Amino acid sequence: MSIRPFRDIKRKKTKEINVGEVKIGGNNPISVQSMTNTLTSDIKKTINQINKISETGADIVRVSCPDEDSTRALREIIKHVPVPIVADIHFHYKRAIEAAKNGAKCLRINPGNIGDKKRIKEIINAAKDNNCSIRIGVNAGSIEKDILEKFKEPCPEALVESALRNISIIENEDFFNFKVSVKSSDVFLSIAAYRKLSEKSEYPLHLGITEAGSFLPGSIKSSIGFGTLLLDGIGDTIRVSLSDDPVEEVKVGNEILKSLSLRNRGVKIISCPSCARQAFKVIDTVKLLEEKLSHIKTPITLSIIGCVVNGPGEASQTDIGITGGGKGSNMLYLNGIETEKINTNKIVSKIVHLVEKKAEEIEKNN
Repeated sequence: MSIRPFRDIKRKKTKEINVGEVKIGGNNPISVQSMTNTLTSDIKKTINQINKISETGADIVRVSCPDEDSTRALREIIKHVPVPIVADIHFHYKRAIEAAKNGAKCLRINPGNIGDKKRIKEIINAAKDNNCSIRIGVNAGSIEKDILEKFKEPCPEALVESALRNISIIENEDFFNFKVSVKSSDVFLSIAAYRKLSEKSEYPLHLGITEAGSFLPGSIKSSIGFGTLLLDGIGDTIRVSLSDDPVEEVKVGNEILKSLSLRNRGVKIISCPSCARQAFKVIDTVKLLEEKLSHIKTPITLSIIGCVVNGPGEASQTDIGITGGGKGSNMLYLNGIETEKINTNKIVSKIVHLVEKKAEEIEKNN
């Protein structure tokens, strides 16, 4: 059972590209990305972090490659991780060439700080030779000098002009396996730039609000920016940028997509904020369930409501539901139907069992 959205979001159909085995654009699901914050040359730590990010639900992981030690490390790192790796390149075009040769599945380059067309051409040739895609990463903080002089300041028109210029450069080299981003730390600037670019280009768009901040403000800024664009049908892959553990970026990204019913992965919990009417400790229960159900990747909806005011109504719209009742006896709902009473101290263990059982049944039937 799933909650029916108020209205369907009609996504703009873009060109399909591949980042390793992950397809982006076209009719493919919106993918979630994150980026490591370890030293890439520290192979063991980087592998461990990539695997944690992947286990949380990331489809793609980006790593910074500022030096030759980092690009050399990619060859070993890629052997031990289950997701395609994007090499993040700034300034040194040779790092991009090395990264492609060492197994990166995508090269993130900001043409504004790479240099002349000859260097960009060498990067494209390396991408062609190694079945590697490219992300044109235009950023408000590093727009080409002539474009910045023309517009006087970073603005949507400047970001889009930079993107279109670099799209043309790459197309002229007969290369089309690329996506584009036009990022800013300003939500309004980012939204306007992505909207303008979406009107002018058919390539898949990587959404991001760059340097969004720490967990709470960064999550809010990203939710506003992404949500606005995704409701317009714009966006094919997302990365939430937080000054926090990259695992948290993935959690927030997946929650944004789940909230818009654009991609349902894992358990979607509907829960009340709790009040004096609650028959059990809702907040503590939800935190425990989030922890104990984090391994579930199958889409399942779960309602945890502390009293009967909204509990039965919410439970009628979810796969599994708990509504608080009197004297420690709470109502359990399966597929919207009340099935039994559950003692408060058994809620967590019972729900975990039921969710795991349902996930197993769903996976068996798929």
